[in-house]
Amino acid sequence: METNDIVKALAALAQASRLEIFRALVVAGTEGLTPSALSETLGVAPNTLSFHLKELTHAGLVAQERAGRNLIYRAQFERMNALIGYLTENCCQGQACLPSAATAGCAC
Repeated sequence: METNDIVKALAALAQASRLEIFRALVVAGTEGLTPSALSETLGVAPNTLSFHLKELTHAGLVAQERAGRNLIYRAQFERMNALIGYLTENCCQGQACLPSAATAGCAC
């Protein structure tokens, strides 16, 4: 990822509602969620949700797909993993880090 892409992604996630929306989409996995399901689950007003989904989509963290009359939003796992990779690329002075309890079970 380019530096500008990293900054856009981090800026999009640097807001509590957007972070919560993104996390809900990560939990939903490849099935994704409709805006109405997200709105009900998170208690976010539809117009507010629309604004946040647009920001996450613009940052490349979320993709939108039409399925009949519904829109389905999905987390872009490849992009998320690239962002995490960028942030941890040079940790531990370039050496492989020991897995922590928090990341030991992650297989994104």
